[in-house]
Amino acid sequence: MLRYHHLGIPTTESRPGERHLPEFGMHVSGYDTSPFRIEWMRFDPDSPMPDLVQQVPHVAFEVDDLAAALEGREVLIQPNRPSPGVRVAFVIDDGAPVELMQIDAGSPGATNDEPE
Repeated sequence: MLRYHHLGIPTTESRPGERHLPEFGMHVSGYDTSPFRIEWMRFDPDSPMPDLVQQVPHVAFEVDDLAAALEGREVLIQPNRPSPGVRVAFVIDDGAPVELMQIDAGSPGATNDEPE
């Protein structure tokens, strides 16, 4: 089952409240304050992230089982842990990047733990 988590939009502009993720060579901002969960992503010149992620917006979905969600899909970025309690991977769907996230219950950012 897929649950909408956020929309990631690449930008070249520095934004207030950016958080640097050195292992991915990127800065992220906005997710915590956007009512629509829009995450802005600004990439370092030497970022190891694929060009598709750096240039095309992506939609992210929370899944219960990341390994099962990846079965039969074209994996763009292998599963990794960008923060404690969170495993993510990117796939390509019809030429677009899609982020799949498995978030441990009780971890910040889990869609099933947030009030409606």
